[in-house]
Amino acid sequence: MEEAIAVRPTCAHVDLGALEANFRAIHRYLDERASVTRVAPPSVIAVVKANAYGHGARRVALALQDAGARVLACADIEEGVALREAGVEVPILVFGALSVSDLDGLFSHALTPTLSTPAAAKAVEAAAVRHRRRVKCQLKIDTGMHRLGFRHDNLARTIPSILSSPHLAIEAVYTHFATADDVDDAFLDVQRARFEAALVDLQALGLSAAARHAANSAALLRDERTWYEFVRPGLLLYGIAPPGLDDRLALQPVMTLRSRVVAVKGIRTGDGVGYGLRFVASSPREIGVVPAGYADGLDTRLANRSAVLVKGRRAPVVGSVCMDMLMVDVTGLGVSPGDEVVIIGTQGAEAIDVRDMASAVGTIPYELLCRVGARIERVYDQETPTAGTDR
Repeated sequence: MEEAIAVRPTCAHVDLGALEANFRAIHRYLDERASVTRVAPPSVIAVVKANAYGHGARRVALALQDAGARVLACADIEEGVALREAGVEVPILVFGALSVSDLDGLFSHALTPTLSTPAAAKAVEAAAVRHRRRVKCQLKIDTGMHRLGFRHDNLARTIPSILSSPHLAIEAVYTHFATADDVDDAFLDVQRARFEAALVDLQALGLSAAARHAANSAALLRDERTWYEFVRPGLLLYGIAPPGLDDRLALQPVMTLRSRVVAVKGIRTGDGVGYGLRFVASSPREIGVVPAGYADGLDTRLANRSAVLVKGRRAPVVGSVCMDMLMVDVTGLGVSPGDEVVIIGTQGAEAIDVRDMASAVGTIPYELLCRVGARIERVYDQETPTAGTDR
């Protein structure tokens, strides 16, 4: 008889059913809006980079493939290889810079590289020559974010050598918006106009049959003119819409982060809690100790700013977030060791949304999700921790 593997009390529960429901909801939204604007609805490139925003890329990618995703996107070759080894069969787009990467994985695992700099284009071409292959690529245009991409107003100088290469086949062109999640910022329109002009220039240079994409989650909801042939939802898949755009699509949160109380301590008036004694009790309090800390990806700024859920009530995080533990004020809740703690998710009638947590510490939901640590087990749907976990 196999011995059961012990699982830490702190687990990330990932609802693959909710993930698939969100994928379908995005498609319904695209179809409905397309019928109003009388355009063809775009296809979806499902973004699973950064371990699927902390949700576990292997299981998430397979669930999205089963749900009908035609293309997946990741950050680098190593992520793409891991997806192939997990059983992903649909095309995989690699977003990241490739000029200093080991490019063999592009060919051994049938990945689609992005050409975003002259150095990357030269490196991919040299690798294609070495492998005696003609590789399908996508071309990234920098329309103002100034991170990766060929500058939108310099294409006549940088692109002809790529288009003339017998080893590089450009199947799509895309850009990335810098301010799409700020509904009051007009730079999205500037970038869209620059992308449109770049597409005209590329056609004049001889690239006419390539697909186009530009819209991330925020742009997808904000402006149908950014859709083109593909859209690239990331955060939407995981049940989170950008602020100001969250009334346009019904989504289900995919991750719940849970733990348990491991100790309850009574403290007196004037007692301090945690490193630096940043919380000092103004009256007798009960403090619950939870085995989750910054080594698990929790932000240290949560202390004295945010809360967790215990017995269906909000329990403020007090003192400091330690490496492996945090302390919460459970005074009057009748808490005992073993009681469930919800760090992100719903308990009873109360909920803590990752957007609320991000707002409390002055960051973005992407960061908090992606930082959920490697030692936290991902438990999928209703499976037991020993049978359905991932890192």
